[in-house]
Amino acid sequence: MNENTPTTSTIAAALDALRAHINGRLVGQARVVDHVLVALLAGGHVLIEGVPGLGKTLLVQTLAAGIGGEFKRIQFTPDLMPGDVTGHVMFDMSQSKFVLKQGPVFTNLLLADEINRAPAKTQAALLEVMQERQVTLDGQSMAVGEPFMVLATQNPIEQEGTYALPEAELDRFLIKINIDYPEAADEVLIATRYAVESFGGEAGEGVLLDVKTAQARCAEVVVDERVAEYAVELVRATRGTTLLRHGAGPRASIALLRCAKALALINGVDFVTPDDVKQMTLPVLRHRVILAPEVEIDGLGVDDVLRNLLDKVDAPRS
Repeated sequence: MNENTPTTSTIAAALDALRAHINGRLVGQARVVDHVLVALLAGGHVLIEGVPGLGKTLLVQTLAAGIGGEFKRIQFTPDLMPGDVTGHVMFDMSQSKFVLKQGPVFTNLLLADEINRAPAKTQAALLEVMQERQVTLDGQSMAVGEPFMVLATQNPIEQEGTYALPEAELDRFLIKINIDYPEAADEVLIATRYAVESFGGEAGEGVLLDVKTAQARCAEVVVDERVAEYAVELVRATRGTTLLRHGAGPRASIALLRCAKALALINGVDFVTPDDVKQMTLPVLRHRVILAPEVEIDGLGVDDVLRNLLDKVDAPRS
């Protein structure tokens, strides 16, 4: 690290300011905010599951303002076409030629609202851009903005008229966050504040975090070999239990370490601890595994099974 590179403590302070900025607008969802920041630092995408009206759009708007990035939103519906997401080729009468019209994916933060309401063909339009950070239109590859992150939402209650995300697409999301109702005191604050204010997220103190610099520093966070082995052992444990019909693959091991490094940086340290791995296990793995049918009948959820595995796999001691 050269002398011009920001230190871990400097970046952690900037992250604290950004976190305070978002929590000041999105009241009562501190855990959600922390996990979104983890995904941002790790360069991944987020799947958010929760009922409407919990501030998901406000979260993305406020985050975009805090990093000086561009924000766009797509409302996924059954009639949404792939070209409505990525863009398409159209004939320009004034120029008498075909031109490329870029879609809303050409941005920094993309909110894919109710992603499971669109059919598989439209959902698949996001696969290339999520993995490669580029879109191919008419044989021409075009890079999207940097940084780039997709935050997709789905409603866990309404299943009529929805299309389940395929495993290949679920695996593209670095983490899955379950967003719940705020506590009573927080909801009183929300109700009284936004009864007189708008829900806009643009108000803030300017750019609070240089994302590229923070991501570069995150990549340099040290992972001890024993901690790496612990993370891999947790992922492999999902393949050896009868409670799960389908375990997580090697991409989950990579995601778990990337998220643990990001969490360590948020906490202001430049090395990963076993506790960092533990804290990120549920959001990283919950969408990459499938419960065994008999477990679902017994009323156990994915998080219950993962907590059980966390209790069984011994963490390394320093």
